[in-house]
Amino acid sequence: MVDRTSIREHQDVKGSDGGHVGTVDHLDGDRIKLTRTDPAAGGEHHFIHLDSVDRVDGGAVILNRTTAQARDEWGVEAVGALPGEDDEHGAEPGSSTAGP
Repeated sequence: MVDRTSIREHQDVKGSDGGHVGTVDHLDGDRIKLTRTDPAAGGEHHFIHLDSVDRVDGGAVILNRTTAQARDEWGVEAVGALPGEDDEHGAEPGSSTAGP
């Protein structure tokens, strides 16, 4: 595992293919919390587990997976959503109460 003290706020996070995954907000336990203001974030915080980090090189965190793999695997922290809520209407998807 990478030395966690080498990961700093505002570092670029890149996939093994060199693509931009996100920007470090801070470490949250064994995960890197990415900023939600990064253009790749879509307004949500995403999380990358430290096991996904290959190295810190040239001021960037380099992952051991491609950009696409990292985005497929990242965890999401929805802002203001409660478990089981449809993000738009507050009902379970497919329920009779979903929709306007």
